Amino acid sequence: MFIFSSRKCSVTFYTCLAIILTAGELAFGQNCGCASNLCCSQYGYCGSTAAYCGTGCRSGPCYGSPSGGGSEVSGIVTDAFFNGIANGAGGGCEGKGFYTRSTFLTAAASYPSFASGSKDVARREVAAFFANVAHETGSLCYINEINGASRNYCDSSNSQYPCASGKAYHGRGPLQITWNYNYGPAGKSIGFDGLNNPDIVARENVISFKTALWFWMNNCHIAITSGQGFGATIRAINGMECNGGNTGAVNSRVQYYRSYCSQLGVDPGPNISC
Repeated sequence: MFIFSSRKCSVTFYTCLAIILTAGELAFGQNCGCASNLCCSQYGYCGSTAAYCGTGCRSGPCYGSPSGGGSEVSGIVTDAFFNGIANGAGGGCEGKGFYTRSTFLTAAASYPSFASGSKDVARREVAAFFANVAHETGSLCYINEINGASRNYCDSSNSQYPCASGKAYHGRGPLQITWNYNYGPAGKSIGFDGLNNPDIVARENVISFKTALWFWMNNCHIAITSGQGFGATIRAINGMECNGGNTGAVNSRVQYYRSYCSQLGVDPGPNISC
């Protein structure tokens, strides 16, 4: 923080003013809002070198950005792409009007590393994310897990995130987040009481998308960026489907993934199935 002291300003008024303005520019840079030719680093500073435009770059001409700056996700998830998924949901679906492109993009802005790699990697990640979302929600039809309220997703052995009395931790949202040990840390990270108010995931659409992105970035992102392949994201989300557990579900996810990769003009890469 810059602290101005009149006792130390024995030079001219204009020199002091210049110092204050410079300090203001530094503070502004620390919160980003950089010039269009500068990157906002992962720590919130403006610059043009690898330290600013490389790993964790938030906005600007980041290295590997498919379309530059913070627009890479919106450039991939176009209206046509998103609505092509959402239009698969019937008019009576609870997700109709709840899951929108604008709320997804608002949520994604909180996760700048999502789809931030090379052009191909970024598009594979978007395809992989929405392939799993489409399968989990029936093309953005469901907000709540079918018959989920009748199921017990309370891990009573988890003392860090203990279940709250009378609360249900069934699947909700784009990736159908379940269990107290997911609702608790997701809420802590995003800013809601996941243990005492899990139903907010089914009421607030931005929070709903944020829970999906929170889970994705913590469990699936590395699978795409490290080249493990789409199959590893299936295993991270529902490993019980793999190795013959539910071949139909795996095939459904893979089919969505191939379709979205085709729409985005990217090769699906290796290890597509788990």
